[in-house]
Amino acid sequence: MNPIPRFWAGLLLGCLATVCCAQLTLDKMPRYDRYSRLRSQISGSVVRGSLNVTWAPDGKSFTYNRDGKDWRYTLSTGKAEQTDKPEPPRQPDRRRRRGPDRGRQFDTAASHDGKLEAVSKDRNVVIQSRGGASSAQVTTDGSAESRIKYGIASWVYGEELGVRDAMWWSPDDKKLAFYKFDEKDVKDYFIAYDQTKIQDTLNQEPYPKAGAPNPKASLMIYDLASRTTVTVDSDFDSGFGPGLGEYVYGVRWSDDGKNLYYNRTNRKQKIMEWCAADPATGKSRMIIRESQPQSWAENSPAIRWLKGNDKLIWSSERNGFKNLYLYDANGREINPITQGQFDVDSVQEVDEKGKWVYYTARDGANPYLVQLHRAKLDGSKDERLTDPSLSHTVTIAPDFKHFVDVQEKADIPPTTVLRAASGKQLAVLAESNLDKFNALGLRKTERFTYTAADGKTTLYGSIQFPSDFDPSKKYPLIVGVYAGPQSGGGPERFSTPDPITEMGFLVANFEGRGTNGRGKVFRDALYQKLGIVEIDDQAAGVKYLRERPYVDGKRVGIQGTSYGGYSTVMCLLRYPDVFQVGCANSSVTDWHNYDSVYTERYEGLPDEGENKAGYDAGSAMTYAGNLAGRLMLYFGTADNNVHPSNTMQLVQALNQAGKRFDMMVGPDLGHTAISQNRMWEYFVQYLILDADKDPLKVAWGRRKKMKEASNRI
Repeated sequence: MNPIPRFWAGLLLGCLATVCCAQLTLDKMPRYDRYSRLRSQISGSVVRGSLNVTWAPDGKSFTYNRDGKDWRYTLSTGKAEQTDKPEPPRQPDRRRRRGPDRGRQFDTAASHDGKLEAVSKDRNVVIQSRGGASSAQVTTDGSAESRIKYGIASWVYGEELGVRDAMWWSPDDKKLAFYKFDEKDVKDYFIAYDQTKIQDTLNQEPYPKAGAPNPKASLMIYDLASRTTVTVDSDFDSGFGPGLGEYVYGVRWSDDGKNLYYNRTNRKQKIMEWCAADPATGKSRMIIRESQPQSWAENSPAIRWLKGNDKLIWSSERNGFKNLYLYDANGREINPITQGQFDVDSVQEVDEKGKWVYYTARDGANPYLVQLHRAKLDGSKDERLTDPSLSHTVTIAPDFKHFVDVQEKADIPPTTVLRAASGKQLAVLAESNLDKFNALGLRKTERFTYTAADGKTTLYGSIQFPSDFDPSKKYPLIVGVYAGPQSGGGPERFSTPDPITEMGFLVANFEGRGTNGRGKVFRDALYQKLGIVEIDDQAAGVKYLRERPYVDGKRVGIQGTSYGGYSTVMCLLRYPDVFQVGCANSSVTDWHNYDSVYTERYEGLPDEGENKAGYDAGSAMTYAGNLAGRLMLYFGTADNNVHPSNTMQLVQALNQAGKRFDMMVGPDLGHTAISQNRMWEYFVQYLILDADKDPLKVAWGRRKKMKEASNRI
């Protein structure tokens, strides 16, 4: 038989090489058919017994939608009847406009009567009629050259202080309050935009990094009648030291227009003052002050005004937990309303006639089971109204005689119950149906406790299983992580398993120290220790789970975005014996790179003598030489929040350490994450297909197969 001509042999070899080295995408991986079939069914596998009710104004009935139909439940009859006229919401939704981009503010503000509009134009404020027929120039010295702007805020205020508005009309529309920002001392950060186009553009943003100069914020008030402007004295001396007024935010008018309220803090954010300015003179006074000398003060405490606006309910962490206090309008504390050794979540309703405050709190059987309480305004008769073994979402009747309670937990689906104001159960309104859930063989989420890395603090976590879970087998584990300070800690809810479990994974989450729901001391554990304490607790969670015979401790992955990307990187670098594969998205890698407001709140200043050691210890580059597993890095080239330089600095350090890693880029994308399919491909590849295989051996094995094929030709 004649040998195959060289040309055809080469062509055939090329085809074989393509087959041997073809991309193994998710749809070609083991168990994909199962994952694909079940993922669409899992989300709809539970008919939830949770009702979203709307009470009638008289509190004698409520309506809800169930199975696409509207129902009215009447308390006097104890029956629900189908209706074509559901109750309107007690407070009809106002017309909403599309929100500004992340970190930005609205550049227009309409007067309450709709006749006028304030506009931030070319860095100045203009007031014009809504039709644009006439206008008044309020400011003139704003410009790109002076780096002064009016009626708009600095990016860091939008990102970290929740500033979405920068102009505020008084209730009578006779005055306009607005921001002035001086950014001339703030260093710019430059990002190339439009990199996928023929010509790119350059984005220039005043971005205050940790320890660097901040923008200077001022508040101004313009009087339309006199056409005069006063400057609010937001850096006045309240007698508690200099520096207050570094950050000025939370601006709003009093209902009567006699005060312009605002919050202010010092740079380290250890002191927060709620202040009021006289609109005629700009003179300010401090109303309530909060201080946390050992860490950070809550920057926006919740306020609930009572009728008449002469008293208010104030939220404070001053005793180590979020509690409620009654104040008069001048800032005089009348009395504590709650004094719990647990966090209050929120005020639900206030019955001023009966002098009751209804609030939710974290005092169930665990801190994530939210309970409804009521207490007298004078602080007496505090009582829990719900079952502490479950978590509750409540809707209270306008007459305060009843409430509707949706109760559930991680492994118990929701049931909706009608209760008397005392908490007594009157009727079961709806129950969940798990028939499809059970028919699919799905497994409920398991909640567990473990010990933190400090050896004493009890922490909580959750784990999810594939539907065909076999405890006699070993499974790889994937951890979903964020872990940043004051994050997570949400109420415990019933949830269906993550569909990715059907690819053969266990999926876990850990609520480490620093997260919400467990008091100030628990949150403060991260102070000046970012990248240490929360990472230790993620590792402690994995160490606990890998003691179970079905958890393969040699096949552990972790993934997250933003702070979760940072946590992913730090877990792989600080605990290479615990985490083998990671996918880190839009990650901070060194806190010198991030903005002043967020970073300094939790990490302090990076100066020598302040927390230089903490910044060094929290830098991923410090541990680059430890990388032993597989790491996928992802960033968007247009990310103006966590800048691409974060990833580039880590890449440089890994290169210098001679480490292998993978990277994907999102061209012209911002603060985003890698595609889900690519991420799951990465975990399947290295936690299932190539588990316990050296990457070089895998590559040589493929090359050997190609050579054998060539010899056969």
